[in-house]
Amino acid sequence: MTSTTPASPNNQTIELAPSYKIPLALIGFAILLILVQPWVSLPLALFGLFLLFQSVNIRLQFTPTDLDVYRSDQLIRRFPYAEWENWRIFWNPIPILFYFREVNSIHFLPIIFDPKTLKTCLEKYCPQSK
Repeated sequence: MTSTTPASPNNQTIELAPSYKIPLALIGFAILLILVQPWVSLPLALFGLFLLFQSVNIRLQFTPTDLDVYRSDQLIRRFPYAEWENWRIFWNPIPILFYFREVNSIHFLPIIFDPKTLKTCLEKYCPQSK
């Protein structure tokens, strides 16, 4: 589910809905793995719980000029599109990782939000040259 909040007639902000697929898959796999490899399942379960917590708390908002990252209602980082060089969503059958490169840094984010809306917003605000 996506929510669109218009700030003015020409200014729309799109907030990505959370996706719990990856965290729940990791937790489920860790539960199955506990019978075979208990020491491997613990870190996997902890990572899944961490991603689940992040899915609940972190929000991405696409504005006409930036990608804003919020924790609850607090803005924690702003990424202006003007500084983006490239982006990519890894593994199309089941999107698991979002990569983007800015002029001075590279970022990798697990896909803990709606991947279809993410791709639509990226294509709208940061079209890639082919």
